[in-house]
Amino acid sequence: MTIRAVVWDVDDTLFDYTTADREGMRAHLAAEGLLAGYDSPVQALVRWREITDQQWARYAAGECSFQDQRRDRVRVFLGEAALTDAEADAWFQRYVGHYEAAWSLFPDVLPVLEALSASHRHAVLSNSSITVQEHKLRTLGLLDRFESVLCAAELGVSKPEPGAFLASCEALGLPPHEVAYVGDHPEIDGRGAAEAGLLSVWIDRGGVYAAAAGEAVAHRISTLAELPALVHADSRFGAPSTFG
Repeated sequence: MTIRAVVWDVDDTLFDYTTADREGMRAHLAAEGLLAGYDSPVQALVRWREITDQQWARYAAGECSFQDQRRDRVRVFLGEAALTDAEADAWFQRYVGHYEAAWSLFPDVLPVLEALSASHRHAVLSNSSITVQEHKLRTLGLLDRFESVLCAAELGVSKPEPGAFLASCEALGLPPHEVAYVGDHPEIDGRGAAEAGLLSVWIDRGGVYAAAAGEAVAHRISTLAELPALVHADSRFGAPSTFG
């Protein structure tokens, strides 16, 4: 089975979102004078991530807009339900300034994109918005490497729904079995891509999802340096699947 294209997740796959989020929020909370309300910066960051996950789940379920989930993250975190949209937006934009200052790629990203540049086509599928992700990819110097950038906010369907993955295949004009998907979440990315018929590759960077992964994906790698061997080989049938 020939793999002709690789579709990529962005956050914590290409872009070190966890580090940027942690360091950006640490700097933001310090600038806002909010760290004193927590036992440690780590506690504050854990609370922010919990709220982010909760509000993102609401957005993914279609209960609110992308912008509203951002605003509600701020309101819940600050404990100020009456915060106006403008006030919540302003607070979040101050955070974004600190967050963007901490942006960086993982060190294995550029080497693998170079290694696969002549042999495979490349695209992005993200559960964010195209405005956010195109800005990020452009700032990080990656945008021109991808034929298409598809995001849940504009598609109207998000990972792990098969429709999201199939939309990325349609954008490339390729059947799912000729496309690999690489992402950091064993369920949203790994299981979702596998169930949509793509070659599913989970990049396990030892983050928060590793312990709960179970047998969720077909191919598990710990560095993107392992990817070329998977997509050049007849890997769909050349190795036993751990997809449960």
